[in-house]
Amino acid sequence: MKILYLNYEFPPIGGGASPVSYEIAKNYVALGHEVSVITMCFEGLPLFEAKNGMQIYRVKCLRRKASICQPYEQASYLLSAMFFLRRHLKQHKYEICHCHFLLPTGILAYWLKKKYQISYIITIHGSDVPRYNPDRFQFLHKFTPPLLRKIIHHTNYVTSGSCYLIDLLQKTIPNIKDKLVLIPNGIDPNFYLPMDKKPIIFSSGRLLERKGFQYLIQAVEESNMGFEVHIAGDGPMMQTLNKLAQKSKTKVVFHGWLDNTSKKYRQLLGEASIFTLVSAKENASISLLEAMSAACVVITSNISGCPETVGKSGLTISPKNSLLLKKTLKDLIDNPSKIRQLSTSARCKVVEEYSWLNITKKYEELLSC
Repeated sequence: MKILYLNYEFPPIGGGASPVSYEIAKNYVALGHEVSVITMCFEGLPLFEAKNGMQIYRVKCLRRKASICQPYEQASYLLSAMFFLRRHLKQHKYEICHCHFLLPTGILAYWLKKKYQISYIITIHGSDVPRYNPDRFQFLHKFTPPLLRKIIHHTNYVTSGSCYLIDLLQKTIPNIKDKLVLIPNGIDPNFYLPMDKKPIIFSSGRLLERKGFQYLIQAVEESNMGFEVHIAGDGPMMQTLNKLAQKSKTKVVFHGWLDNTSKKYRQLLGEASIFTLVSAKENASISLLEAMSAACVVITSNISGCPETVGKSGLTISPKNSLLLKKTLKDLIDNPSKIRQLSTSARCKVVEEYSWLNITKKYEELLSC
């Protein structure tokens, strides 16, 4: 098949959905399909790149940060992509479109269906679904349901990495059950590998309030835990978190935004004994899978899509609770045998259940329907 692939966030820019979409596209190629990606350009990136068999087209638009994209920047991508595709489709034909995010990219897929009769499936990731993200888009989503209904009505399928996000979407857009398909996120277990473990607690993601980094710092600030805390990411809470860390008796190291495919990021995961992401809202976090693949003991939220991801191979606790997180960390640190047992379990679960090639075959079936 010739697949038109849409995502405004594609490596090396974007959050958790960016590497997810990259892996699916790469494995489409491995399964024998042709893939053309239409994504955002960002400073220093080429407008065209052939990579791992994919044809990657980056359209010029407004974007100030690699790690986060504002609504007006997303709108500039839509306009630029429409202009690009009007010319591109005169010379290139596609059988199907795989779109990531209901908004903004779903608008582009809907436009392609109406104008060029290219059918599409959509993968949702979180912030494109109303009520998911209280930090961003909450006001905007008061006006989006009519548009979302139209986009979903014209799609073949909507896929999600978690039951949690599927249920959340149905609360806003009812009577779409026949369109919804659960396909978990995957991982390449040969890419994120365990290394010689060190006394490191690692956490990564966009530095947003709901992600809970502030509670991690508060959990370790009163005494030296015997571990270092390392945080990778960028976002609006950076200044606040830095101030909190200055008072901490446990060393806290900020690495800024790191490409999750970089050597530094993989080394941090590989050497970390514990990974925490106790977020108030999370769909099917690729960060959790990366950490499990690297044989980290995962501490995450007991809500949203996190328990679905880790199962019995990690620890789940309620978010926004620094005292509970402190107790959980201390119990682990005082029990090395438990760290070894959960570390092994996490790695085994990823190898057995989350291979990207097998996950992508499930998407391939939907594209063929």
